[in-house]
Amino acid sequence: MMTKKKLKDIIYKVIGATIEVHKQLGPGLLESIYHKCLIQELTLRGINFKSELVIPIEYKGISLESDLRCDLFIEDILVVELKATDKIIPIHVAKVMSYMNLLESPISLIINFNVTNIYEHGQKTYVNYRYSVLDDE
Repeated sequence: MMTKKKLKDIIYKVIGATIEVHKQLGPGLLESIYHKCLIQELTLRGINFKSELVIPIEYKGISLESDLRCDLFIEDILVVELKATDKIIPIHVAKVMSYMNLLESPISLIINFNVTNIYEHGQKTYVNYRYSVLDDE
């Protein structure tokens, strides 16, 4: 069972990996470049993830094909959406919230690499209270 402590540790490790990628590359590149480098960094750190995960859609009991893809799904619990943009806009947040609902994930991160400091300005955590599946320990 996933605990709050384990989830905080996963988030800490993922943010550390994004900081390392940003430190190596800096801002101004395409999202796809950061994605590839972050995949490498997560692999080097032994973090379990799925990249470009096709998000299942079920409508009235029928599974439908979907073009929705989650950038990264970490440890089958944390949705990570990557951006390289001037700012995070409401549609980015709506998208990540939808991904959390469809994947029944309690938490997500949006990481924006187009900033000077990832830790201060490039990451935001979103909580999905609908699917709180964590133990307190």
